[in-house]
Amino acid sequence: MPSEDKIMINVKIKKLHPDARIPQYQTDGAGCFDLHALESGEIGACGGVLHCRTGIAVEIPSDHVMLIFSRSGHGFKSRVSLVNSVGVIDSDYRGDITVGLRNDSPLRFDVPSGSRIAQAMVIYAPRASFTLTDDLADTARGAGGFGSTGTDSK
Repeated sequence: MPSEDKIMINVKIKKLHPDARIPQYQTDGAGCFDLHALESGEIGACGGVLHCRTGIAVEIPSDHVMLIFSRSGHGFKSRVSLVNSVGVIDSDYRGDITVGLRNDSPLRFDVPSGSRIAQAMVIYAPRASFTLTDDLADTARGAGGFGSTGTDSK
């Protein structure tokens, strides 16, 4: 149960299928809530992909987005991750939340119905305005790109 000093965001959820599971946090300290597979499926070995419906639609508050991440256990133990690294659900999307999973292991990966397939959070996402300019403020890094700040092994 959240403490009284935490800011809560209300996200309306619509079950699109009677077997859909409502997301929930697994522990009091969890930063993300879990999304569940509506139907069972199988992800083939060595690059197989499965699109998993959750059977839920959400109403995310304006100026917010839902970010969807891989489950760490899937990645570390089974080499299964999201097909698009991080999913972004915009506040104006009202369709079924679908998670694409990719299996990079040499073994088939089974996804049972109701199993936890991803984790997600809802965050504030202010809109940016853009100003065309000829000059940007100088920084110590400047235009230094990949690897320009050094490595940890010195």
